[in-house]
Amino acid sequence: MPDQIETLSVGLFSEILALETLLRNRLSKVLPKGMELSHFTILNHLAHVEGERTPAQLATAFNVTRGAITNTLSKLEWAGYVHIRPDWEDARRKQVVISPAGRAARDAAFSKIAPILKDASSAIGEAALKDALPILRELRISLASS
Repeated sequence: MPDQIETLSVGLFSEILALETLLRNRLSKVLPKGMELSHFTILNHLAHVEGERTPAQLATAFNVTRGAITNTLSKLEWAGYVHIRPDWEDARRKQVVISPAGRAARDAAFSKIAPILKDASSAIGEAALKDALPILRELRISLASS
């Protein structure tokens, strides 16, 4: 017979997975033509960090393989949304930075996504959001470190 923490955990993670599916579906529908959610998340990340990032740093930040990041970055580079250059100190590495076109694409996508996020968040209120964020952050960190 499952104990209380097990029952609560299963319920919590079931809700998180259902939420992720609903959110992914809703956001994917409003992204600009040709942009995938993975493209937006990388552009959004690059728009908020100072300087360049290596593909390995991005893979770590998004908890995906280097191959997956390389594939996504290739698509973003082809679209003109990122610039990828060799690392001057280590020719085996690359450096990635968001381009002006990438920033504009990110901003256009965000203008479509923001109302969806705001509407969903407004339904539960600011206080509940402030209470939930630290808990979700701790769960993410716990899962990432195990």
